Amino acid sequence: MMKEIGGYIELDTYSLPAPHENAIALNSGRNALAYLFKSRGIRKIKLPYFICDSVPGVCEREGVEKSFYRIGADFRPAGDVTLADGEWLYLVNFYGQLSNEAVKSYVKKYTRVIVDHANAYYQTPLPHVDTLYTCRKWFGVADGAYLYTDAVLQEELPQDQSFDRMRFLLGRYERTAGEFYGEYSENNRFFINEPIKRMSKLTHNLLHGIDHETVQRRRTENFGFLQEKLGGMNLLSLHTAMFMYPLMIENGAEIRRRLQAEKIYIPTLWPSVFKLTLPTDTEYKMAENILPLPIDQRYDADDMEYLVDRLMECRILK
Repeated sequence: MMKEIGGYIELDTYSLPAPHENAIALNSGRNALAYLFKSRGIRKIKLPYFICDSVPGVCEREGVEKSFYRIGADFRPAGDVTLADGEWLYLVNFYGQLSNEAVKSYVKKYTRVIVDHANAYYQTPLPHVDTLYTCRKWFGVADGAYLYTDAVLQEELPQDQSFDRMRFLLGRYERTAGEFYGEYSENNRFFINEPIKRMSKLTHNLLHGIDHETVQRRRTENFGFLQEKLGGMNLLSLHTAMFMYPLMIENGAEIRRRLQAEKIYIPTLWPSVFKLTLPTDTEYKMAENILPLPIDQRYDADDMEYLVDRLMECRILK
């Protein structure tokens, strides 16, 4: 193919340092897991009940048998989880609350462990431990994931292309989230049956246009601000992290609805939990009453103060 010279100028190529340069760059977190299923020959996996639809969906798509285990209010496996022969443990670092020392203890105990750092983008992976990261929950990109593994998938992977899935991101930059929410949701659904591909050139480029040092500082500061203001009422005991601030309060579901009326959109991150558990179960109560408050790089201390004020007003409403 001839190289083009001249013509109109495209998006600039960025070269700022970015994490995970030595990882396998793929098109989605779902497919990072599918890559492990195929390359490791995994046929059985044990998942937490506190899980999003995408992970069980990958299991069904790839024909992997799944079972479930409980977690406690500390987001760690509850009780003595046992693995069947050939079964793998899927260990999720919820809200970045699982330290590497804790991860090491589970790897030592179970050996066959996959670590999901979707909520801990900046946490360093442990050597020789299968670990995956996703990009869409952290940055304005349409796709992307990183995988650390010693396993090799003996397939030639095509490269993804993202240019025709960027409209909801570009639209929200200049207009409102509500106008493009449908396209955002459609982009999420797009990956349900999408095959494993290498990360797109566009996503790779955008991730190198981010000042990651500033992102980490801003997220850490915002988490600290909310912990100072809200820690006394939080039913969870937390250590500093950078994904979201999980505020668990009584009547959290109602507060979420009231905040939405104030144009403060607080997601229910794991709605599938309501289908897998009972209202009396810890996981059900956590999914219902945890408010994952945004602390990302878009916001500063003034925004956090505004968020706290609106939250407190909604909380005292009868």
